[in-house]
Amino acid sequence: HGSAPSGRCPPSRLHVDTECGKVNAMAEHPSTTLKLSGHFAEIAPDRWQDGAFTLTVDGTPQSHVNMDDPSQLFFEYVQRMGHVIDQISDPGAPITAVHLGGGALTLPRYVEATRPGSRQQVVELESDLVDFVRKELPWSKQASIRVRHGDAREVLARFPPGLRGAVDLLVVDVFSGARTPAHVTSVEFYTEAMTLLAPEGVVVVNVADGPGLAFARSQAATLKHTVGHVAALAETQILKGRRFGNIVLVGSPSALPLHWMPRLLAGGPHPSKVVAGVELLDFIGSSPVVTDATAVKSPPPSKNIFQVKPGRG
Repeated sequence: HGSAPSGRCPPSRLHVDTECGKVNAMAEHPSTTLKLSGHFAEIAPDRWQDGAFTLTVDGTPQSHVNMDDPSQLFFEYVQRMGHVIDQISDPGAPITAVHLGGGALTLPRYVEATRPGSRQQVVELESDLVDFVRKELPWSKQASIRVRHGDAREVLARFPPGLRGAVDLLVVDVFSGARTPAHVTSVEFYTEAMTLLAPEGVVVVNVADGPGLAFARSQAATLKHTVGHVAALAETQILKGRRFGNIVLVGSPSALPLHWMPRLLAGGPHPSKVVAGVELLDFIGSSPVVTDATAVKSPPPSKNIFQVKPGRG
């Protein structure tokens, strides 16, 4: 259920037959205006990859989903998240995961495809975005994915006691349009979020920043202050602050198994690296830990940042 046949679907409107899971071409791309934020959301087929679709919100590509093979990740920073997820517990073993930020549920679908039987919870503020994605790009009814509606920080406080200290994977990927809201960047937020993690659990944070990397450096400082063991994964040009892009921060109460990461990152179309240990301290420098009183939104990308399709080199 939810798969799309290959060899079809030009860039035109999509219609999903929820009984057979087929996606058929019609006149124009499905879209909606989200009631809460007023952002415009649209789902369009990938021009290069049959069976794959991109969710764009407020002009920003938010999610890419391969309906034929959800284990295939497209955006490079999401691939890095996938590499981290692959190293949790035993390969292919079910895990307990919480995703703050839903989008088109790219990573929940990935976890279900690569670790069948995993228990997952997704928190999404925009209820009509979830309804839109569920209609146009339905996920498997067999997947144990529960969607909770509401603000990520508020929902955190309402999670059942049984989840505290039991989560293997926590993904923080909260965006309103192209920017991360300030209230999910502070030490108070991360302190609450870390109560979910198991002793060897891993938190993965998607940070978008540009030249200077002031926001990313402070986020690394805040996460390290909260959880202890932290690494940053990104393309080298982004880590040098030469252009806007995504940095994946990985944290855990336990030591991170990073020996496998450099080889995986070196295999991509853009040179990437792992920043950890002394190098991470150098990256953080004198950047302050963010508090509720000092928190700000992530910086906006430049106007033309998404004119070139992400991940295509």
